[in-house]
Amino acid sequence: MPYKITDYSYDKAKKNNLEIKPSSNKKKKIDVYKDGKKIASVGAIGYNSYPEYILKDGLKHANFRKKLYKIRHAKDLHSKNGYYANLLLW
Repeated sequence: MPYKITDYSYDKAKKNNLEIKPSSNKKKKIDVYKDGKKIASVGAIGYNSYPEYILKDGLKHANFRKKLYKIRHAKDLHSKNGYYANLLLW
């Protein structure tokens, strides 16, 4: 079953003039499109994202996990895939 994209991610995509769809890559959550062209596949299946943590464990825990994510991926946040994963999933 493909990943169910959350309203959180759809809202973030819309605000940044992006389109998102469930990923065609079975190991990723989301394919990101700009002007109709696929530009990235982001979000590893098997790992939770910020909106998933909110639903599962509440906002306080989600904010803690978000902080850890940003620390752990600090050097990746400026790469194309890291940028879009951070933008859409965190």
